[in-house]
Amino acid sequence: MPKVFIFVGHSGSGKTTLIEKLLRELSGRGLRVATIKHAHHKVVLDTPGKDSWRYKQAGAVMSMLVTSNELQLVADAVDRREPEQLAQRFMGEADLVLAEGFSHASGVKIEVLRRECSTVPRCVVADGLIAMVTDVDEAHPQLPHFALDDISGIVQFMLERAAAG
Repeated sequence: MPKVFIFVGHSGSGKTTLIEKLLRELSGRGLRVATIKHAHHKVVLDTPGKDSWRYKQAGAVMSMLVTSNELQLVADAVDRREPEQLAQRFMGEADLVLAEGFSHASGVKIEVLRRECSTVPRCVVADGLIAMVTDVDEAHPQLPHFALDDISGIVQFMLERAAAG
């Protein structure tokens, strides 16, 4: 079961950019890292009329499209939407899973908080918050703080946390 880290923060705070940088660093160290993104708006995951869409319409609980070097999975997630559940179900080959969004889900969270977006965090420690990536020193001072560009420090923190269980 891969260790899951959920990155939360206000819109425009830099979550996606941070995750991209973390992915480069972690994969550069030889780790297999998967991502899960939570979308608040409706997204078409499969094109109506295409084969995998037709299979889903006919009753398949999962449909996978495989090309020579990629695959895409469309699956029902009605009962298992939490990042930990999704990682367990679909991402067992990964060493780590980085999830974006899911501020209301259970699990360990790292919040990205940039002063230009907001000085008020989205989450509290009771929500599973374990660290802040921020330029807002007064936000949750009891937690470890990392600068927005401290990729190696964040990676080290994550790897130590993952090793500890």
